[in-house]
Amino acid sequence: MAAIDGHESVATAIVLISTKPGFENRISTALCEMSEVVESMVLFGEYDAYCKIVMPDFTSLSTFILNNIRTIDGVISTTTLTAATNQ
Repeated sequence: MAAIDGHESVATAIVLISTKPGFENRISTALCEMSEVVESMVLFGEYDAYCKIVMPDFTSLSTFILNNIRTIDGVISTTTLTAATNQ
C-alpha cells in the first residue's frame, strides 16, 4: 500500500465520476496531476472516469473530494467507494 510522508496510509478510495459529454479526458488529465491521486482513467459505461486516492485519514479524504474533485469543471457527480485493508 502507498505511504504518505513515511507513514502507512489509512484511507483509500475509488471515486467514480460522471462528467458532461466531452469532458472525460480533460478531467482524467486534471486528476492525474494531483499528487493524492494514484491512478485515473476514462471509463465506458455508467461512469465516465474514475480515480484512486490515497490519503492519511478519512477526514482529509472527504475534504479532498469535496474541494478538489467535485469542483473540476465538467464533473456532474461522484460516487466514492472507500476501501478496507486486509491487515
